Amino acid sequence: MKSAIDPNTPPSMNPNWNADGLLPAIAQDVRTGEVLMMAWMNEESLALTLAKKQAIYWSRSRQALWRKGETSGNVQTVVDARLDCDGDTLLLRVDQAGAGACHTGRRTCFFYAHRDGEWQLKEDQCCKPRPAGAHQTKAGSVKTTSDSAAASKLLWSAGKRAL
Repeated sequence: MKSAIDPNTPPSMNPNWNADGLLPAIAQDVRTGEVLMMAWMNEESLALTLAKKQAIYWSRSRQALWRKGETSGNVQTVVDARLDCDGDTLLLRVDQAGAGACHTGRRTCFFYAHRDGEWQLKEDQCCKPRPAGAHQTKAGSVKTTSDSAAASKLLWSAGKRAL
């Protein structure tokens, strides 16, 4: 049975901030669809992110803007931003630079899998840290290059083809 699209869906939506004035933001790799991380945004960080096309989050612990990659170099260039159907969650489709999104040095923050009644460390090929200047080939292998500009250009091209 096919479900119908709700004809009452509004043509536009505003963010639905929580009681603390925050919105969860999911960062997704624009090339692979892999979920990289979740962080919080406030109105200022969202406005800056959209204006600069670089992910800027709100650090709840520091109570300050957090420019992703500012110290690590693992910058997230925002290719697309979307609100969910309720306006209470943001999806950022990003081009992830550097080794990955996680502060642990991994590509993704989601590396614990529920197995045998507990959350266990699980590192699939997609989640292993990549060396600086590395890129993934179409075949799935990781190649490194000393020319990070060439790698960035390759990743950007791959991201454009995926759209």
